[in-house]
Amino acid sequence: MRSRILLTVLLTALFVLASGCGNVKNCPVCGTTTADGYADIVNITVPEHNPTGEPGGPFNSFDISVVDSVNHRDYVSDRIGLDVVVVDTVNNIAIGAITGFNGVTGGGDFASLCLPAANIPPIVSAEGNWVRYGCRTGAFHIPGFGANGFFGGFPGANCCASRANGVNPLSGPDGEIVTPDGKTLFTANGSSSVVAFDLTQMNFSANPPVFPPVIATIPTGLSPDFDGQVGNSNPFPGNPGGNTTGVAGCIASASGRAFSDPSCGDLRADEMSYDPKDQILLVTNGDPGFPFATLIDVSGINARTSNCLPVLPTTPYGPPIGTALGPINAPSCIIGQIYYDNAGGTASGGEGLAFGLHPNVPVDTVAGGFVCPDPSNPQVNSGVSGAPPYLAGTKTIPCHHGPILTVSGQFCSQTAPGAGCTGALSPAGLGGSAWNPNTGHFLVTNSNATADLTIGTVDEIDPRIGNPNGPVVINSFVMPNCMPTSIVQGPGNNFLVGCADHDGEAFPPNEYVIDGASGAIIANITNVGGVDEIWYNSGDNRYYLAARDMPNGPVMGVIDAGTNTWLENVATNANSHSIAVDSTSNHAFVPMQAGGPCTTQSSNGCIGVFAEQ
Repeated sequence: MRSRILLTVLLTALFVLASGCGNVKNCPVCGTTTADGYADIVNITVPEHNPTGEPGGPFNSFDISVVDSVNHRDYVSDRIGLDVVVVDTVNNIAIGAITGFNGVTGGGDFASLCLPAANIPPIVSAEGNWVRYGCRTGAFHIPGFGANGFFGGFPGANCCASRANGVNPLSGPDGEIVTPDGKTLFTANGSSSVVAFDLTQMNFSANPPVFPPVIATIPTGLSPDFDGQVGNSNPFPGNPGGNTTGVAGCIASASGRAFSDPSCGDLRADEMSYDPKDQILLVTNGDPGFPFATLIDVSGINARTSNCLPVLPTTPYGPPIGTALGPINAPSCIIGQIYYDNAGGTASGGEGLAFGLHPNVPVDTVAGGFVCPDPSNPQVNSGVSGAPPYLAGTKTIPCHHGPILTVSGQFCSQTAPGAGCTGALSPAGLGGSAWNPNTGHFLVTNSNATADLTIGTVDEIDPRIGNPNGPVVINSFVMPNCMPTSIVQGPGNNFLVGCADHDGEAFPPNEYVIDGASGAIIANITNVGGVDEIWYNSGDNRYYLAARDMPNGPVMGVIDAGTNTWLENVATNANSHSIAVDSTSNHAFVPMQAGGPCTTQSSNGCIGVFAEQ
C-alpha cells in the first residue's frame, strides 16, 4: 500500500511539474502546451558589443538576417561590428563573426587580402581610388571572433565620421543569402559589391577558429569613394589623388539631392534573391538616386572556377586607374542589369515611342547597339557624345530600363508601348526580391513606381538565360496604398508582399498576398503594417514579419500562410526590421537594438529568439 501511495504521489508530482512547466512563458526548455501565443524566450548576446567601449558600442545598426535551417545557422548583418554574426540556432548562441581586414593604415599589399589574390583584384571607386574602407583594425577583436583577412571588409554604419557616418546607402554589410545546399554565403556590401564566402571551410570550433574564405568579390557598380582621403597612398600607379574628402560630398548630397555627388558612386549593394535551378543571383542597388538590379551567373562559385573574374583579370575592378570617369573593368559573370533611371526616348529600329525625362536616350535597344547604363548617369559618363563602353574589353553587359506605367497604373510594354504610354517613370526605390520557381522569373519590389506616392509595384523580370540581349521587365503589378519593401514565396504560387510607409505618406497597416504569375491580389491583411523584412517558414506554414513602423510600436507579425489570416503581433523594439526563422524549431530570430526587450543585454542590443508557447 505504501509503495502504491508513493507511486501515486510521484506521478502527481510529475504531472504538476509538467503542467506547470508548460504554463511558464519565456521558458526555452518547457513545453508549448498552453497555446499562449509567442514570446521572447531568450536573448542572444552579440559579440564585440558593449554600451560605451570599443569597437563602437551597442548593436544598434544591423540589416538583413537569414537562417540556414539545414545547418542551423543564422547570419546577421552587423554594421556596428563590421561583420556578419553567425548564430547557432539550436543552442541560441553566437559562435563567430565573419569580417575582413578593415585596417585603414594597413593592407597596402592587396595580395594578402584576397583568395586567391590573383583572381580577386581590389575595387576602385568612381574617382579612381582603391577602396579599402573600414574603420577598425584586428586589435579591436575579442578572442574567438577575428578578421579572416581575405578581403578589405565592410564600411559599417557609424564609425569613421568621414565615411558612412550613419548614412544607410553607404553602410554595409547589407543583404545576406545562403544557397539551399548551405555551402555559400553571399553578403552585399556598401562598396556596391557582393562578397561570396565558402561556408564548407568554416569551423568556429577549431583552435584557432577557421573563418570561411572569400571565393569571389563581385562588383555590381561603382564603389563610393570611401578611401579618397588616403588616395595619395594608393599602392597602384597613376592614382590621381584628386578626391581628398572621401564620401563627405556624398553625405552632404544625401539631404535633398538624392546622393548626386560623384563620390557616392552607385551606393551599396543591398537585397538579394537566388535562383537555385540556374544559379542566378539577383542583387539590387536600390537606394534613391540611381537604382538598378544586377543578375549574376554564380554557377561556378562553389567550384571556384573563373566565371566571376574581371574582364581584365590583372587590373582592379572599377574604372581605369588615373581616370576619374570612364569604362569599367567589371566581372564577366554579370548577365544583365535593369536600370531605373527615367530613361526614355525614340528607340532606334522603331522599337518605341518618345517618353521619359531623357528624350534622347533609347529604351531597351540593346540589339540596336545602345549599351547600358544610361549615359545620363554621371558615374559612367565619359563626357563625350554617345554611350561609353561599360566594360574595358570586348564584353558588354546587356541591360534594359525599368518599367513605365500609364497614369492609370497599367504596365507599358518596353518593346512596343501602346496608347497612353507617355508618362515618365519616377526614380525607384528597389527593395526585396524573390525567385518564382513556377515561372522562372524574379519578382522585385518597387516602392516608387510612379509620381503617385500611394502606388508601388512588384516588377516581374525575365532573366532570359542565354539570351544575348539580357534580362527584361515583362510586367509590373500595382500594389495600392503600399510602399513594397519585401516579397517572399509562401505555399504554391502565393507570395506575401511587405508594405511600409512612403516618403512621409503613412498608410493604414496592410500586407498583400498575390499570385506570383498574374500579380492578382489574393488577400489584403490589415492587422500588421509598416513592414521591412519578411520570412516564410515552411516548418509551420506561417509568414513572419518585422514591422518596425507599426503605429502602436514595433512588432513581429505572424500570418497563417494556409488561410492568409493574421494570427498575432508580438512587441519587439525600435528599428527591429529584420527577421529569419529556423524551420526545424520554428524559432524566429529578431535582431533588436539596445532597449528593454533585450533584458540583461538591454544596453548592448541583442538577437531575440521568439517561439510559440
